[in-house]
Amino acid sequence: MKKFSRLVTASVLAGAGFIGSGQAQAGPVRHVLLISVDGLHAVDLENLIAAHPDTPLASLAVKGTRYVNAATPIPSDSFPGLVAQVTGGTPRSTGVYYDDSYDRSLAAPGSDCSAVGTETEFAENIDYDDSALDGGAGKHGGAAIDPAKLPRDPKQGCQPVYPHSFLRVNTVFEVIRDHGGHTAWADKHPAYDLVNGPSGKGVEDLYTPEIQSVKNTVPDTEANDDLKVAAVINEIGGKTSDGARAADVPAILGLNFQAVSVGQKLAGVGYLDAQATPSPGLEDGILHTSQSIGRIVQALADQRLLDSTLVIVSAKHGQSPIQPGRTVGIDDDAYGRILGDNLAFEIADDATYIWLKDQSRTAEAVAALAAHQDQLGIGEIFAGQALAARFDDPATDPRTPDIAIQPRIGVVYKSAKSTKIAEHGGANPDDVNVALLVSGPGIGARVVTQPVQTAEIAPTILTALGLDPKELAAVRQEGTTALPALGQ
Repeated sequence: MKKFSRLVTASVLAGAGFIGSGQAQAGPVRHVLLISVDGLHAVDLENLIAAHPDTPLASLAVKGTRYVNAATPIPSDSFPGLVAQVTGGTPRSTGVYYDDSYDRSLAAPGSDCSAVGTETEFAENIDYDDSALDGGAGKHGGAAIDPAKLPRDPKQGCQPVYPHSFLRVNTVFEVIRDHGGHTAWADKHPAYDLVNGPSGKGVEDLYTPEIQSVKNTVPDTEANDDLKVAAVINEIGGKTSDGARAADVPAILGLNFQAVSVGQKLAGVGYLDAQATPSPGLEDGILHTSQSIGRIVQALADQRLLDSTLVIVSAKHGQSPIQPGRTVGIDDDAYGRILGDNLAFEIADDATYIWLKDQSRTAEAVAALAAHQDQLGIGEIFAGQALAARFDDPATDPRTPDIAIQPRIGVVYKSAKSTKIAEHGGANPDDVNVALLVSGPGIGARVVTQPVQTAEIAPTILTALGLDPKELAAVRQEGTTALPALGQ
């Protein structure tokens, strides 16, 4: 194993800066701080800079390189959105389509694996207790995930499939640990064990205060975000996330913010106009998040680490629609009524992904959906070769949906009781065009209009640390390169 401390020292001495070709390159970076502000569109960051130029996030943005045409993977869900940033891959290589999806090769939780094909939901549902901040870990020996609630793998002796083993490719956390670097991450559910990668050991200090345990309001979500901020500040100060023990400052650390996403979806909050002017409640979420990022950056400065830390701010996904009054709520149960006994599973937010029991009946299912196009708010239907070109071939990949529905802009699938005004998961511009900011040593102040993918964050992280991005399986499989235009 190559010692990380020696590798970084060599990088600092070389001082060659950054490149965008995807090759490993020495540079003055010893640490990477990765931040995901869920829901933060590129326009949200630009509006913040215009309206509140002196706020910490705006100040960080204008001094760094920001990509105004950055896109998340499709589906634009939290799991594939974060996975892209830490693996360099899309669902085609990672096998992660949604936090709630389907796998034709796995068996249901608690089953004997005699039948295959099951929903694979990795969210608060797998906690021992999703009403507890720790997910019930305190009452179960420190483990928050209940194995009885996990899908099972017939090919592995019917063993439970943890989120990390569901991921098909390795993560930047695993690569950095392989080189002796310390790693940390904080996120919204214990299910973010996912970022550990297939080894199950990528993140040494994983902190996951269950967001489901707090009320679904902007202030309560801000308080939950504050817990993760405190954890990261502890780590910057040379402690574990709980502050209980001394620890090396991580080579990579970071967190997820949720307050902006919650504000975008709540009725009575959201945006005021099509130009993405935030309502007072949403603006509070944005400004609170900005101040929190400022606290983290100040902690880096206090520890004299800011000049050796690369800061990357992006989002797992956006939210659609931005324009107020454009939301059209449609009952997602209609899919089950139309497809009947051939529906194995569907997930519908502001797009729909469908898995069929009998894949030979795909054309029949597409025809049935097309006959109800207006009722379902359908814009486009993808199946067959059109779907395989976008994702993978459902005939050979047990996780790829058979049908993908992109509805008209503004359509949100929800229950009759739901009052949410926006969602994510689809391919609308408001879903996928997210903020992406890179700031740190050797980074010039510029705005890049070239289209980029958030998957390019992963090879950028390894490049900055002087490691080879091709150590990531998804980078090799998909040819993902580092972000362009970094450097003075």
